[in-house]
Amino acid sequence: MLTKAIRALSSWGLFFRAHNNQQVRYLNKSRFAHFNNIQQICRQGGYEPLFGSRTGLFELPELSDPNGFYLLKENAITQAEQLIAEAMYSHRKRKMVQIFDDLSDCLCRVADLAEFVKVGHPQGRYAQAAEHASLAISSLVEKLNTNRELYSALRSVIENGDIVPTTNAEQHVGRLFLFDFEQCGIHLDEERRQRVVALNDHILYVGGQFLQNSHRPRYVRQSGMPENLRAFFNRDGSENLVVSGLQADCSNELVREAAYRIYLYPDDHQLGLLDELLRSRHELARLCGFDTYAHRVLKGSIAETPENVETFLSYLSAELGPRAERDYQEMMGMKKTRSRHVKRLEPWDVPYFTSQAKLNKFVLDPREYMAYLSLASCMEGLDMIFNALYGINLEVVKPERGELWHSSVVKLVVKNATEQSRNSLASHMGVIYCDLFERPGKPHQDCHFTIQGGRRRSDGSYQIPKVVLMLNLPRGESGVPPLLTPSLMDNLFHEMGHAMHSMLARTEYQHVTGTRCATDLAEVSSCQLKWLLALTRLELSSKPARHNCRFSMRLWTTSIIQNTH
Repeated sequence: MLTKAIRALSSWGLFFRAHNNQQVRYLNKSRFAHFNNIQQICRQGGYEPLFGSRTGLFELPELSDPNGFYLLKENAITQAEQLIAEAMYSHRKRKMVQIFDDLSDCLCRVADLAEFVKVGHPQGRYAQAAEHASLAISSLVEKLNTNRELYSALRSVIENGDIVPTTNAEQHVGRLFLFDFEQCGIHLDEERRQRVVALNDHILYVGGQFLQNSHRPRYVRQSGMPENLRAFFNRDGSENLVVSGLQADCSNELVREAAYRIYLYPDDHQLGLLDELLRSRHELARLCGFDTYAHRVLKGSIAETPENVETFLSYLSAELGPRAERDYQEMMGMKKTRSRHVKRLEPWDVPYFTSQAKLNKFVLDPREYMAYLSLASCMEGLDMIFNALYGINLEVVKPERGELWHSSVVKLVVKNATEQSRNSLASHMGVIYCDLFERPGKPHQDCHFTIQGGRRRSDGSYQIPKVVLMLNLPRGESGVPPLLTPSLMDNLFHEMGHAMHSMLARTEYQHVTGTRCATDLAEVSSCQLKWLLALTRLELSSKPARHNCRFSMRLWTTSIIQNTH
């Protein structure tokens, strides 16, 4: 199937041809030309309808106003209370796993939505309202995690069977719900259970503090820095120099050494936080019946035990050892060309000489390959991949008024190509909101947010998945489409892999839909898509004459290696 897909993708070269330093007329006729015209669209206020009633964010009528989050939260709490009562009712009619999945869905549809809006919406009122809703739902979840009656009702079904026969998949989902309970210590006595709750809160707080502090710049008095190095560092307006990173790309070894030693100098406060984090994690694991925190984290994963992880890492180290030695000797040789008295490679040398080795071997101006990588070209390529592999298409659609949170967001509908001619409703598999462009105040992170998980409803219909794809791509200059580097294109393909995982899962229960699978499986679809991208590059670049495409093998390979970190 992959070979067929790669062959089908050879036509992608047609889209690259449009950028041979000429014009983008072809791409402007593309179904994805919208992505290349984003500057003009934003200046015009977006592509939502200017008139008509407002539907609200994500087509939720309540969210035509920020106060709608209060209504969503209250409705979710009311529905949750009804489902809890149903789960504990001795004469219930439905399977326990169906009730629990309904409970999970009603809470997740508010919590997941709020998690995105509080970081992704540019308007403070929406973000603040979303944060309040998120806190309220999180508080309710914490209470449910300590509800012994609810836990006992579920455990009885898992151990003794339900009122009607259940499938293997339903039993698996039920065990996952039970595992979530027990991760929170629900099976312990009251004193130890409260200690588990307190430890979980403490671990979240301490871990957050540690991560936040790990990116703080360091300050050193100018008098403590050799005079010939001071110009390489910024000043904070007083007598201090600011060391905000490792200066890994600086050719001056003394600057790299100074930055390394200062930025990574042991911090007693950070060491204290780390010790407290490790101690608390170990106590939590022991309370929950595990030998170590590693045993707790790995339970239910592919690795299963710390011993298996150690075996894997030892094998990997042995396999990579000779290659690492060759790289080390090559970097040593590069360093010796600069000084005859070099005895070893220092830690601050490795990133610099790694970068230099790539530049020396693959000399290429990024402008040579970026001209081929417009965002519309990449979206065309993704559409071809998905059609060849899965028989689906991406379609840019016009949103409802008030559905989007920013004028640069593009709405994609995922459609089953084999069903489109017969039943438009059946062909509709999900929605991907593409929030791809950088803007002031937007988080600098590439990620995939689930807004609504896919699942089978009680009436037999299917709740389609809705996700947000968030990246920080440059918009492009006026009259020039957004152009991507290979690393940005890899990020796009990686996150689109997560989105497609959500679209194609089609699970009966939302608790296990898409990326809500085992953590060590969540990256499979993204890695597969990036791997296929690499194969596609070689397929396309090996046939320049056939497609009149001047994007050669050398250009692909060089661009990839230059942008690999």
